Amino acid sequence: MEQIWQKVEGNSPLIATAIHDGHILRPDVAKVMALNDEERLREEDPFTAIWTQVSDNRLIGTHSRFEVDLNRPREKAVYIQPEDAWGLHVWKETPSAAMVEQSLANYDAFYAETHRVFTELERRFGHFVVYDLHTYNHRRDGAGGAPADAEANPEVNIGTGTLDRERWGTIVDCFIKDLSDFNFLGRQLDVRENIKFRGGQFARWTHEHFPESGCVLSIEFKKFFMDEWTGIPDEVQVEAIRQGLQSTTAGVLQTLKTI
Repeated sequence: MEQIWQKVEGNSPLIATAIHDGHILRPDVAKVMALNDEERLREEDPFTAIWTQVSDNRLIGTHSRFEVDLNRPREKAVYIQPEDAWGLHVWKETPSAAMVEQSLANYDAFYAETHRVFTELERRFGHFVVYDLHTYNHRRDGAGGAPADAEANPEVNIGTGTLDRERWGTIVDCFIKDLSDFNFLGRQLDVRENIKFRGGQFARWTHEHFPESGCVLSIEFKKFFMDEWTGIPDEVQVEAIRQGLQSTTAGVLQTLKTI
């Protein structure tokens, strides 16, 4: 088994995760991978690991989602057909059963470790909040094509589809208000809930295993802060996003004490 994550454990009931930040491929996977680095990077979530610095608890995926996707159900975690991966032809040849088995063993190990980390947070603090950090594309018509409609593609989408809003709604509302109010380089970000995404398997799994103690905010930043076709970021905006996320933590932690 190869560890496909990095972890930092601190002293807070807030943990920030970047499970799609990774770009590494195992050598056996790389050998049959049809996509080049740029094509893979376009669908990965670069720079999300930087944003996990808002907490001293961090969990960061190190391997590419094209090896194994930690935000999909186990049976769909290895992309096989193009329809599994935005129509992309991922493989030069179908990955062997042994290769898939290894990827899924690593997937299982990640979730086993996450269960241990979250159990410890539950034991120490009673409740915990997860900033599940992601990014998403909005220029799928090509580098020169028009961006996707802004009304249906907010700059920040907060996915809460598997969250018990009756229990955790004050956390959600506090986060959205504070991030919306943040002075983002002289303007406010467009932050909305469940418009583009409702959260993935990581949030679903957490809410199923820690229904009374775990609150996952699946936070998707549209790639307005970078060129999604070249992978080049605007570093000023990357840092401003980190500061915006940081501005939400005090209110979220204070609200958590009232749950």
